[in-house]
Amino acid sequence: MAVAPAPRRSRRLADKLLLAFHHACDQNELSLAWRLLALVEVAHERAAGSDLGERRRNIGPLVAAHERLWALRHASDPAGEAGKQPPPLP
Repeated sequence: MAVAPAPRRSRRLADKLLLAFHHACDQNELSLAWRLLALVEVAHERAAGSDLGERRRNIGPLVAAHERLWALRHASDPAGEAGKQPPPLP
């Protein structure tokens, strides 16, 4: 008797966007990383909905991503303009 394979679990949209964010950081595409991080926040909020416990449990990777982007933007900005919004994408 054949056993059906277990259903394949896919990653949440926020997780996929977070992977894209880290890839953009790895490629030093900080403007794109900044925009992806904003999308991660939106996807995270929508996925958690009104469940505050769910938001708190999943906030760690989002905080780490903000810290990484902050560190990268300030390390590559000796003029002190890292706090400004990035320029629009071409």
